Amino acid sequence: MKYASQKVAYAYFIVAMGLFAIQVLGGLLAGWIYVSPNTLSELLPFNIIRMIHTNALIVWLLLGFFGAAYYLVPEESEREIYSVKLAYLQLIILVVGTLGAVASYLVGIHGGREFLEQPLWVKFGILVAAVIFLINISLTVLAGRRTAITNVLLTGLWLLSLLWIFAFINPSNLSLDKMYWWFIVHLWVEGTWELVMASILAFLMLKLTGVDREVIEKWLYVIVATALFSGILGTGHHFYWIGLPEYWQWVGSIFSTFEVVPFFAMMSFAFLMVWKGRRNHPNKAALLWSLGSATVAFFGAGVWGFLHTLHGVNYYTHGTQVTAAHGHLSFYGAYVALNLAMFTYAMPVLLGRSPYNQVLNMVSFWLMTGGMAFMTFVLTFAGTIQTHMQRVVGDYYMDVQDTLEIFYLMRFGAGVAVVLGALLFLYSQLVPQREVVEPGEAVIPESGKA
Repeated sequence: MKYASQKVAYAYFIVAMGLFAIQVLGGLLAGWIYVSPNTLSELLPFNIIRMIHTNALIVWLLLGFFGAAYYLVPEESEREIYSVKLAYLQLIILVVGTLGAVASYLVGIHGGREFLEQPLWVKFGILVAAVIFLINISLTVLAGRRTAITNVLLTGLWLLSLLWIFAFINPSNLSLDKMYWWFIVHLWVEGTWELVMASILAFLMLKLTGVDREVIEKWLYVIVATALFSGILGTGHHFYWIGLPEYWQWVGSIFSTFEVVPFFAMMSFAFLMVWKGRRNHPNKAALLWSLGSATVAFFGAGVWGFLHTLHGVNYYTHGTQVTAAHGHLSFYGAYVALNLAMFTYAMPVLLGRSPYNQVLNMVSFWLMTGGMAFMTFVLTFAGTIQTHMQRVVGDYYMDVQDTLEIFYLMRFGAGVAVVLGALLFLYSQLVPQREVVEPGEAVIPESGKA
């Protein structure tokens, strides 16, 4: 490590990886309930399992973003983090809030709004933690060197935190409620999170490829501009059927069509930087995850999002398994794989080791990515059949669900592959590989002196 305070990131990454394990295991259980609906129906109802699955996803991704910021900002700003104690305090608040939320869900206490089910005190705790983070990281950046990467990262994280204020607005009118709800959910994952993704990806490309900073920064600004241009008004594709004015059908369709552009730009950026750099970086696994993230994000968020974003198509597909296919692949590509890329790059540095268990790490990439791709195809076919039977023919919902059972079995099989890949990833990160020393070869300690 160049700066001692970067060690803070290690604690964030460890907690994030723990929640990642809980998230995928919860998702596997939820997938099995689609096959056998009465599983744990009394002890742990499906709606609670789904809350834990989705909330764990959101929290561990945010912890990954925070940890990535604490890792890369000192290097970019060329100074230590303003306050290490504040960084640990922030983590403690987030962990207590997470445990409190899960405990509340298990006894049936929740807000009932998808992704925003947290009790009010937990929401306030998240806000306090976000304020601590923004103060800490902003003072670090302002006191040091400023780069395009830190500028974009800070912009994304500030906007992300400010949008959280809408979590406290819960009007009785259902249309207004869903409108404010999408101000958070959409403008996070299809707006501010894209800025965070682009800045972290730019940092990884800078370190892994050796391309000049000026080239990377030009690409970064183009990606950010297209993401904000398309993402803000692209929120309209969620306003089609919730009681908002009719013009949102056209605004949402037009601008959400452009949301393919920033993800295509990120994919092109990643591959072009690797081609231009031609640098033989020892951490091949981190490079694989970085390229994989940009590629899968383009297909999941870009292509699969476009498949049902036009209002004439969405009228039929809205709320079907087509939505689930898009959601799973886009989240995995854009944010899960990116965080895993950052973990893969930073953990060996934080632990003072050379890249290790890289083969296992890369196997975990193909297991998770292959499983998620198969799951997406299965859910897409299931959603297409569901759309025709339920929305066109008019068959009863539960009759259609019985027809889709074979697809849910295949989705569960894909989920098993994803979970195995996730556990293999955690093993590759946390369990050091034994050093193989050839006969007659000297062992070089970490100090660099034989």
